[in-house]
Amino acid sequence: MSDAVEVSTVVYISPEEAYDFIVDFPRYARYSKYLSRVTQNGDGHPGTEYDLHFEWWKLSYTARSRVTDTEPPRRLDWQIIKDLDAAGQWHIEPLPDSEVPADREHAVRVRLDIDFHPQSANTDALELPRFVNLSWVVEKVKPLVQEEAERVVRRIVADLEGETRDVDLEIHKTPDRV
Repeated sequence: MSDAVEVSTVVYISPEEAYDFIVDFPRYARYSKYLSRVTQNGDGHPGTEYDLHFEWWKLSYTARSRVTDTEPPRRLDWQIIKDLDAAGQWHIEPLPDSEVPADREHAVRVRLDIDFHPQSANTDALELPRFVNLSWVVEKVKPLVQEEAERVVRRIVADLEGETRDVDLEIHKTPDRV
């Protein structure tokens, strides 16, 4: 069984600016509560791999992702290639001129989709504290995935637009309502 998270919001920048920002994975550690750093091997095009260093509770883990496809400035696809069956996409959709506020030049909807299979987690990949089992960890982490996706989108919007504002996040899917 798979779970999914899908969140989106409108950002007032050009599609090219949004795409350039999204391609810069090492920058993501600035927005995440649980991602401590990202190391990059490649130039951001398909085949580029990123080690994402996470820390939560008493656990630390490094996920390895790979960019699988890109369609600049509209889409970037990725997958986790170590210890977990997970994949996702960033989508950038320009809004029609009629939906761009008069005081803005551009507007795009940025959407993050993540599909993951919690039961695919490699139980040997984590050194769990004594008496803690992987199913307990998975159940605790599932809601954190959604919270983290929302937090990252909010922080990215503030950085992209250069100012903090209320961000209307649309939650399309969560681990509990796919």
